[in-house]
Amino acid sequence: MPRASGSGRPAEQPGPPVLYEKRDAIAEVALNRPHRFNAYDTAMRDALFEALGAVADDPEVEVMILYGKGPAFSTGGDLAEFGSAPSAVAAREIRWLRDVWGRLWNLPQLTIAAVHGYTIGGGLEMMLLCDLCIADPATRMFLPETGRAMIPGVAGTQTLPRLLGTARALDLCVAGSELDAASACRLGLCAEVAPTGEVLATARARAARLCDLEPRLREATKRLVRDALDVDLSAGLRRERQWARAFARAAT
Repeated sequence: MPRASGSGRPAEQPGPPVLYEKRDAIAEVALNRPHRFNAYDTAMRDALFEALGAVADDPEVEVMILYGKGPAFSTGGDLAEFGSAPSAVAAREIRWLRDVWGRLWNLPQLTIAAVHGYTIGGGLEMMLLCDLCIADPATRMFLPETGRAMIPGVAGTQTLPRLLGTARALDLCVAGSELDAASACRLGLCAEVAPTGEVLATARARAARLCDLEPRLREATKRLVRDALDVDLSAGLRRERQWARAFARAAT
């Protein structure tokens, strides 16, 4: 895993750990610990929880873009903070009360992860919790947790089998195999590989196109696709027909 020390980058926190900005109907949430390759600590986790709540509660927001400042999207949990809590039990309770990853997964708006550089561990898992991913060509993705005697804890053991099947998910989760952007796109983890240095601009263009869709149609289709693997086919088809008829009636 990369280290910030000796990199020539600033050692201090350059402002709030998470930045939030609205551009018309698009919300942009930026991970802002570039000196730590956007490894998330308690402060970033809490700030991200609040930013995602602001997205969820804003009826004007139709699409959210999640990206990282500096040389990486995110390297996952900050190892420097591991074991520093005065009580492990209290630390776990705080994490359960503030379900950041559940909040990201359950956002009604469409979500786009714009990733670059190291997108590893919890950073890769955050990407997988978004609806779409746009990646810079130089992006590197892998899950190093098992090599550190840990289990991927940001839903990677659940999202990857649904996206890739059991065998490929085990290769990533257990063996820690590495993917580049092109491989991730071929596997279906990314929707698009952007030109070098243009990942955020590409994500903004995609978000603007998505905003042209009727909001209720966009949200309903997202839910149908998201829930497809959690219900049997006959139940999924019934739900699809119900929504299709509802929108057909509304259009006449």
